[in-house]
Amino acid sequence: MSDWNRRDFLRTTLTGVSGLAFFPQIVHSTFKQDLKLRAITSPPGYHWFGYYDKWQMDPTGQFVLGMQVDFEHRTPEADDVIKIGVIDLENDDKWTEIGESRAWNWQQGCMLQWVPGSETDVLWNDREGDRFISRIMNIRTGESRILPRPVYALSPDGQHAVTTDFERINNQRPGYGYAGIPDPYGELKAPPDGGIYRMDLRSGDSELILPYTEIVDIPHHGDSIEVQWHWFNHLLVNTDGSRFVFLHRWREEMTTRQQRATGGWTTRMFSANMDGSNLYLLNDSGLISHFIWRDPVHINAWTRPEGKDSGFYLMEDQTRNIEQVGKDVMIRDGHLTYVPNANYEWILNDTYPDQDRNQELYLYHIPTGRKITLGHFYLPEIYTGEWRCDLHPRSSQDGTKVIIDSPHESNGRQLFILDISHIIS
Repeated sequence: MSDWNRRDFLRTTLTGVSGLAFFPQIVHSTFKQDLKLRAITSPPGYHWFGYYDKWQMDPTGQFVLGMQVDFEHRTPEADDVIKIGVIDLENDDKWTEIGESRAWNWQQGCMLQWVPGSETDVLWNDREGDRFISRIMNIRTGESRILPRPVYALSPDGQHAVTTDFERINNQRPGYGYAGIPDPYGELKAPPDGGIYRMDLRSGDSELILPYTEIVDIPHHGDSIEVQWHWFNHLLVNTDGSRFVFLHRWREEMTTRQQRATGGWTTRMFSANMDGSNLYLLNDSGLISHFIWRDPVHINAWTRPEGKDSGFYLMEDQTRNIEQVGKDVMIRDGHLTYVPNANYEWILNDTYPDQDRNQELYLYHIPTGRKITLGHFYLPEIYTGEWRCDLHPRSSQDGTKVIIDSPHESNGRQLFILDISHIIS
């Protein structure tokens, strides 16, 4: 189907709620004057996308994915449903609803994303009865199919997913799992029948490739961790689909839900082949948060290596090679990605709110050590903890656009887009 026919089909056959394209009056926020920041969603409803490590925009640069909900500032419950939509940037930012989800959270949404390499297939997690699932929809034909497990991360060829137990995450790290189904292993510290799974996106076949027990058997700095409570978080496949990384976390004891949502855990990072083999302990510092693959063998992560300050460090997989990135410039934790098609020269990043509740959005040029601040966005105090609204900046697939989530206009969380092509070129 030609570009014209594909776009015409989507415009004329899908129904939805229209949005307006406009240049917003910035409230409590500043941005570079030569950047055209535009809201691509607006009330009624609150709109966002969530995490930074998946494709929100299709390969053509015309269609943007988003989620819509009618409330904020509380924990999602089992009966709360969000709407899934596609925004047409070439048709007055028209919002077209394509589905809904009952498996979501404020930080990562429902893992909504374009299937890598596809201009038509969209994937998201959902709940059906007493199980979490994932759906793949062809937005051109409207056809959809169900996969028997929710997904956490996809391979870059769109053929496989790695995933884990979202019931377990909801129990151990509230805010990143899904409501509606209790943790079947809630009384077990390291369930032998749970862990990390690999799923074929074509057939739906899946297998347990790394049980909790295999990871727990590996001591931490020589000490046994068998009596702690364990879970997995933040799985991410590398850029050629050969390996993936994940965070193994544990806590000493079960506390209140609020306490479990805010901290009290120790973290280490492992890498493995896509079938779970060739397991490697990549980082055992105890502190590691946001990270991204640069290429098939390098991961950039916020961590605190032994004897070093906290910062972003480039780690080489299956080695002890490590070097700091952005020393004295990228000094605060954030949600980083490498800008596509820029030869690994540019990092897109944000920060958590400063003392004035402003979140910074910036680009960092690695060869020159130069930081370009794209804007500061005010985050009202009510956006805190589990239902905070991080910017979570996402690049278009050609690297020319950036999309963020932000409530700085006093319309609740909405989606905004800006063009950075003149900077990275």
